[in-house]
Amino acid sequence: MKKTFVLFILLIKGVLALAQPVSFYDFTVKDIKGNLCDFSQFKGYKVLVVNVASKCGLTPQYTQLQELYETYKDRDFVIIGFPCNDFKEQEPGTEEEIASFCELNYGVSFPLMGKISVVGENKAPVYKWLTEKSQNGKTDAEIKWNFQKFMIDENGQIVDYLLPQEAFYEKIAGWIENK
Repeated sequence: MKKTFVLFILLIKGVLALAQPVSFYDFTVKDIKGNLCDFSQFKGYKVLVVNVASKCGLTPQYTQLQELYETYKDRDFVIIGFPCNDFKEQEPGTEEEIASFCELNYGVSFPLMGKISVVGENKAPVYKWLTEKSQNGKTDAEIKWNFQKFMIDENGQIVDYLLPQEAFYEKIAGWIENK
């Protein structure tokens, strides 16, 4: 009887552990050059995650994103861009073409990951975590369009998200500066 009770308790603990949301820092993905990028390297950083596209009306947001990155990168802040082609095929290029476009047109120096899907049945695991409360423990946040932004705190947890067309520079700068 005692053994059964102990096994039952261990089983419950195991199920609860599986149900707990993982941290953003538990993910490893391929970057735009095909190398593995372990997000645990960003522990202690504030992270802004953005799904990006090169042929979108919102593509000029790269300018402000790069400005944010340049201003705050030395203050434990990083932006991670995820190219995606989910919305009206506005990111049709290869990863090499995307990287070149971003660098030549916007001087993007923040990390870009490999092209992924952020919606639908092929949604990448990191975006399942970002968008599903059952995964992140905080919020459901359906991706509405390119350039939706997710703010991740120093502990790897979602703080908030911003819709693609929302003004973002001041809000994110205030968050980084703890205002």
